[in-house]
Amino acid sequence: MTISGFNLKYILILFVLASFFACKKEKDSIDVSRIPIALKLQRFDREFHDTNRHTIKDLQMKYPYLFPGDVSDSLWLEKKNDSLMQMLYKETQDVFGSFEKEKNQLKDLFRHVTYYYPNFKAPQIITLISGLDMDNQVIYADSLLLISLDTYLGKDKKYYGNYPEYLRDNFEKTHIAHHVATAIAYEVSPHLSYRLFIERMIASGKLKYALHQFLPKKSEAEIMGYMQKKMDWAFDNEEMIWKFFIEKEYLYSTDKELQRRFIDPAPFSKFYLVSDNESPGQIGIWVGYRIVKAYMDNNRLSLQEMMATPPTVIFKNSKYKPRR
Repeated sequence: MTISGFNLKYILILFVLASFFACKKEKDSIDVSRIPIALKLQRFDREFHDTNRHTIKDLQMKYPYLFPGDVSDSLWLEKKNDSLMQMLYKETQDVFGSFEKEKNQLKDLFRHVTYYYPNFKAPQIITLISGLDMDNQVIYADSLLLISLDTYLGKDKKYYGNYPEYLRDNFEKTHIAHHVATAIAYEVSPHLSYRLFIERMIASGKLKYALHQFLPKKSEAEIMGYMQKKMDWAFDNEEMIWKFFIEKEYLYSTDKELQRRFIDPAPFSKFYLVSDNESPGQIGIWVGYRIVKAYMDNNRLSLQEMMATPPTVIFKNSKYKPRR
């Protein structure tokens, strides 16, 4: 039996497509299981709770960076025994227990970071109770990673009642690895200030792209912090969003108000249209992410190389076309 030219061509196309998707699957599911990570976890939250006037000095010597020198021992002990701190301690132990699940998630994250940045060293993890310091849920400083457990007790906890719903989603313990990955992505990104709106969008999009490489099991919606309905709106209106930015001549604008409208955290983006409430916040970051993704799809670069590439270069070479 012979194979016609048409059938042979058809088979070759199928073979190429199969090879492409096999390579894509392999790329999207990189094996990091053999990357060694020495993870050190210290439960300062428990040690501080158990300290007393006889042991407070030893604790200060062990964690000098957590004890400002101008605070007396009696004030530290008074803070420890404060009713709010006692309640927060009980809640954190109930919610986190041994912290083992979160520890494994962070270990997997560090393996992925090491895959892309071989010189990365896993930081020493220190869990603590900050007294609801929601502005500093995670602090990453080279060899140290501080995690405020009392800021991840669950969005419906009474302690977070004064925060709007779009922010309360960040107070779930499932967001810890996300926030740590974001902090690491920021550290490996050039710390430059950008004036143009297109630069700001792409610089923020680069962080989201790195975040997705560090947390490949997360969906794009999770990486962006969008509910699926909001993500669907972004895709359905991608062409409209892009045309809006172009027609308003926003791309090369230095207007700082655009940062507030399209990049800063918010329940929705501000086009000043009737449909604004349907849009997700930070739509400028999402567009920046889409441009970076197009750039990486059309250029052979490592993550490190992309992160070091200026936003304007990424834009010019991205071949970005919004989905119709």
